[in-house]
Amino acid sequence: MPRTPAEIRELAKNSGVKIVDLRFIDLPGMWQHFSIPVEDLEDDLFSEGIGFDGSSIRGFQQIHESDMILIPDAETAVVDPVLTIPTLNLICDVYDPISQKAYSRDPRHVARKAEAYLKRPGIADISYWGPEAEFYIFNDVRYDQTARSGYYFVDSNEGIWNTGREDGPNLGYKLRHKEGYFPVPPSDQLQDVRSEIMLALQQLGVKVEVHHHEVGTAGQCEIDMRFGTLTRMADNLLNYKYIIRMIAKKHGMTATFMPKPLFGDNGSGMHVHQSLWKGETNVFYDTNGYALLSQTAKYYIGGLLKHAPALLAFAAPTTNSYRRLVPGYEAPVNLAYSQRNRSAACRIPVYSTSPKAKRIEFRCPDPSANPYLCFPALLLAGLDGIQNRIDPGDPLDRLV
Repeated sequence: MPRTPAEIRELAKNSGVKIVDLRFIDLPGMWQHFSIPVEDLEDDLFSEGIGFDGSSIRGFQQIHESDMILIPDAETAVVDPVLTIPTLNLICDVYDPISQKAYSRDPRHVARKAEAYLKRPGIADISYWGPEAEFYIFNDVRYDQTARSGYYFVDSNEGIWNTGREDGPNLGYKLRHKEGYFPVPPSDQLQDVRSEIMLALQQLGVKVEVHHHEVGTAGQCEIDMRFGTLTRMADNLLNYKYIIRMIAKKHGMTATFMPKPLFGDNGSGMHVHQSLWKGETNVFYDTNGYALLSQTAKYYIGGLLKHAPALLAFAAPTTNSYRRLVPGYEAPVNLAYSQRNRSAACRIPVYSTSPKAKRIEFRCPDPSANPYLCFPALLLAGLDGIQNRIDPGDPLDRLV
């Protein structure tokens, strides 16, 4: 990846870039952007920044203090793989033009502060994060709310409710509720779409480990990114959402990260895998521990479980999030930990016995969360558990 303005200009020149798109995150977690001509890609953009109206961004400034500055992060420069006009994307940090300091309400700044704080207690040097953000791809989405009526309607060519639809012809291959996990095409009608998404993500430098159809009928999918450091993983998740939505739209479909778009079928979670490392050592691993977990990892889990009610404000921030957190759909409904039980808030994957693979999975978050706030909240809750030696209790390895 480019690291200097000169390297970025060289990338832009070699790629035929015409437009530079500057992106930043608002408080609820949506990407915002504006664009400049590539000719304005000068050194001072990366030192002095460019102004914008902070009072028009949710959760930022009031109108009497509206002027704010964006400063691009040079290491995030990528050529957009889906826009028609060649465009260079840059993720930016928000700064106050008076103090010249990073803006306290910029979620990306919060993520950076959390990574810096991790090093202070001496527990670990770095944290790794692997969110599994599920989503649905629909063929039609309609909704309205008026003074005298309200409705929502979603549809998918895969939906089991379309077995009797006159498609001219209807070729079948509809997935029954909760039977969408791993059927091959033609039942899985989104194989090529997901593959196209994966290839586009790779062009952005986002490593993808696997993609597949998920449990829900009507186009539920999952594409798993390779783990990364906290702020970079949050960057990747925003790129992930952007690419999925754009490629779905290209195919005349729409992607949603709404936690529970369908009644009576699985919701879309964002299980967050996390581990702490000191040098080359995974501090969560112990060959003699439960599920190969160290005592440090168990205390980390204790912190997550103790602070779970507060954490959900960041991890499951919408009212719809709580439509998902109900029994019967593989969602976490028990405030406990376990080495295979997917109904527990914390699961410890046991696919591998390698020290490098040992991690914990917090299953409560969903993809409506702002990752720049969610990941730091989880990290600090876990660190509190370690520093205060919070006991998570006994594991829940049975059906409840």
